[in-house]
Amino acid sequence: MITLASDFGAPYPAAMRGVIASDCDARMVDITHQFPRQDVRTAAFWLREVLPYYPPAVHCAVVDPGVGTDRSALLVRAGEHALVGPDNGLLVPAARRLADAVELFEWSYDDPGSATFHGRDVFAPAAAAVHDVGVAAIESLDRATPTPEYVDLSFPEPTIDKPNGHAVGEVLVVDGFGNAITNVPGTVCASSVGGPIAVNGERIPFERSYAALDPGDRLVTVGSHGNLELAVNQGRGEDAFGVTTGTGVRFEW
Repeated sequence: MITLASDFGAPYPAAMRGVIASDCDARMVDITHQFPRQDVRTAAFWLREVLPYYPPAVHCAVVDPGVGTDRSALLVRAGEHALVGPDNGLLVPAARRLADAVELFEWSYDDPGSATFHGRDVFAPAAAAVHDVGVAAIESLDRATPTPEYVDLSFPEPTIDKPNGHAVGEVLVVDGFGNAITNVPGTVCASSVGGPIAVNGERIPFERSYAALDPGDRLVTVGSHGNLELAVNQGRGEDAFGVTTGTGVRFEW
């Protein structure tokens, strides 16, 4: 399997699928091509959350504001998975979630056909090559060179004082429903579900599900990713709480 993810929308992914289909017989699965445009951090977050649910595969992901510059192309081996994409931090969080130890390779490429579409001209052929040789044999590819240098990307850690019942974090991403997902794990205050929790000093219901409250009501809940999120039943938490990516949030329970 080769999975494909990008911020391309349409029709550009079709060209990537055509290149891969011409080079190998992999089954292709589209994760999404609707990542926020040029937002590497948000795409890295969702790849980290989604890819562990896939069986071993080659994952080709492209969110590439530096396309056409001297940024490197990267292959990452993470256990039985391989990730292919630009060296801008996009692949690293997902690779670390997939395996305790990861190995990185720089993928060398000739002058591509386009300076604006490396998804088609660089990363799709690289993904097909890795699929054909196998994840365990990436070293055998002439264009793959082990590298200790890469652009790292990590998400900020919250400050948690569990005995005194508070945590300070920030909004990592806002999903398509408007839920503002923070970096504070829900486990720190799980025993408080069903009661109020203070968000930046304001008491808000802390519930297990959106529908525990009436439509339009604000709440804090633990999302499927395991973190606290600011939400509205059938509404947009980002608007109701006045937050966006990077906004600081203090929880007290």
